[in-house]
Amino acid sequence: MVSFTSVLVVCASLTRVVFASPLNITEFNLLDKRQSTPSATGFHNGYYFSWWTDGGSQVTYTNEAGGKYSVKWGGGGGNFVGGKGWNPGGSKAIKYSGTYQPNGNSYLAVYGWTQNPLVEYYVVENYGTYNPASNAQKKSTVTTDGGTYDIYVSTRYNQPSIEGTRTFQQYWSIRTQKRTGGTVTTGNHFAAWEKAGLKLGTHNYMIVATEGYYSSGSSTITVETPP
Repeated sequence: MVSFTSVLVVCASLTRVVFASPLNITEFNLLDKRQSTPSATGFHNGYYFSWWTDGGSQVTYTNEAGGKYSVKWGGGGGNFVGGKGWNPGGSKAIKYSGTYQPNGNSYLAVYGWTQNPLVEYYVVENYGTYNPASNAQKKSTVTTDGGTYDIYVSTRYNQPSIEGTRTFQQYWSIRTQKRTGGTVTTGNHFAAWEKAGLKLGTHNYMIVATEGYYSSGSSTITVETPP
């Protein structure tokens, strides 16, 4: 992530190991509601979910029915990111809906990773006070799904990744008119990135994610595309 996410994700590997947690959950009904829900990955109602927190924020993540999840956060600092989707990711028409109410730095995005090359990517649908394009290089634009997205690239040096501490690029499509709900055709973004010289590798996981950093808010999102 461009700025506030320098401590972000030690994400699920191909063996689906938990970010920074001893848990490796293959199926359960609900994560316990706690002041700070511990990091975990696994499957819930057929959807892959990924949840990571650095423990610095008072944040509760809950897997709900079907493709629905909710996050409530506030108090303290810290970074978190989580949501539901697929493992592996790839080209999909992702329909989602819900509510997203951030106060401060936060993203609502289709989020994922590829390997060979190692890439962290975002299709940002909505965000709080910080625009992730602020410290990134603009490469192009793409018009899809009823809107225009600006395409950016940035580089993270010696940061956590799904392969441990690595240097890697981040690809961004940032919607110029924010929204919460609609369809994201990921293949259109992948093709536009490729055309702009931004190569993807083999897909690891891909989720409709809520992320926050030193902020507060709430998010309840339902992934409507089947798992």
